[in-house]
Amino acid sequence: MNMQTPNVMAPPAPNGLAEMRLPIVMMRDILLKTMFRKNLEMVSEIAEAICLPGSVTQELVDMAREQKLLEATGTLNANNGNEMGYQLTDAGRARTLDALSQSEYFGAMPVPLEVYSEQVKRQSIRNIQVTREQLTNAMGHLVLPDSLLDHLGPAVSAGRSILMYGPPGNGKSSISNGIRDALGDKVYVPRAIEYSGQVITVYDPIVHNAIEQEADDPTQLRRRKRFDSRYVMCERPTVVTGGELSLSMLDLVYNPTARTYQAPLQLKSTGGIFIVDDLGRQAEPPQALINRWIVPLEESKDILALQSGEKFEVPFDTLVIFSTNFHPNEIFDKAALRRIFFKIKIDGPDQENFLKIFALVARKKGMPLDERALVHLLKVKYPTIDNIYANYQPVFLIDQMIAICEFEGIPYQMSPELIERAWANMFVKEEQIVH
Repeated sequence: MNMQTPNVMAPPAPNGLAEMRLPIVMMRDILLKTMFRKNLEMVSEIAEAICLPGSVTQELVDMAREQKLLEATGTLNANNGNEMGYQLTDAGRARTLDALSQSEYFGAMPVPLEVYSEQVKRQSIRNIQVTREQLTNAMGHLVLPDSLLDHLGPAVSAGRSILMYGPPGNGKSSISNGIRDALGDKVYVPRAIEYSGQVITVYDPIVHNAIEQEADDPTQLRRRKRFDSRYVMCERPTVVTGGELSLSMLDLVYNPTARTYQAPLQLKSTGGIFIVDDLGRQAEPPQALINRWIVPLEESKDILALQSGEKFEVPFDTLVIFSTNFHPNEIFDKAALRRIFFKIKIDGPDQENFLKIFALVARKKGMPLDERALVHLLKVKYPTIDNIYANYQPVFLIDQMIAICEFEGIPYQMSPELIERAWANMFVKEEQIVH
């Protein structure tokens, strides 16, 4: 889809324990906990569960055997290509229970933070060059003035922060989603990362759209060796937050039961887009939210804190899009505005574009156009609101007329009378309600 984007270099699979750059005790304990929790005996099954090559997994198993934590079961499994099975010894079971009391984490071996940081550079959103054609194709369902694409294109290609502002109902959210669709390539998301002996889970099926790998077949082992399977190949992620966004959602989430951390939203959106929709509707003031982003936006790094209070740096490689119905001067000071790289006003359509959108929506929904109804709409109704058009209005009015036709049991049609009935639902009349 995105032919201009360079192919992202896949993270290479480790060739041995020496390449892992993880504490050896941590790796051994994750091996033991995974075998215990998933009741695994075969090296091939264990390798799949901890997402390491078979040779590296065998190294770990051999090390645990030397430490008398594992023993061979003495039976070859005919179903698994005559593989030798392994099980926990009594000492191994005791060590596993002790390790579980310190952290419940098992499964995919984490990627050290500094190794992940190298991968972030390889697949940086700032490496992407989006062409006018890609942006136009991604926004194809929207009727937008050319001047808007003139502003959006450089903003997206720069991979810097964007503030979109303007009256509600003019497609700021749809434009944000169009930007996401224009990116169109893939990134590698770690299942978990490690810092200072702590595990932070990153991959989240709610945020990350994994690209399907082929089902099990003879070629699958070769496919998996193409990249480190501690990562999941995904579309560039998009995180969308609205009025619910709070400052605490940008901190590490600690799970006291499992004794592991979950990455905050902006870390999950690495290599992709973070959309703050409806800025100004959050409980915290917009200025406070922007202040939280100042260091990441300027320095391409974020500061997170562990339970112990220890602070550490993580890469910040995200295109942040702020979208608001307020004028920027109402909600930000000049210093904050200076730090947002691109500021783009999204206005409502003029009458010509409004009619284009109206005709497109009508065709899509099977509603025949009627000249009398349109003249009534433009000459009678819109002057009552100073001829201010918005992108949401065609869909709203046509859906209203469809609902009326279906209720009345008549074919889809528009008329001055149906326009009046639909219009009455678009705006609430100013009046005093007596309680």
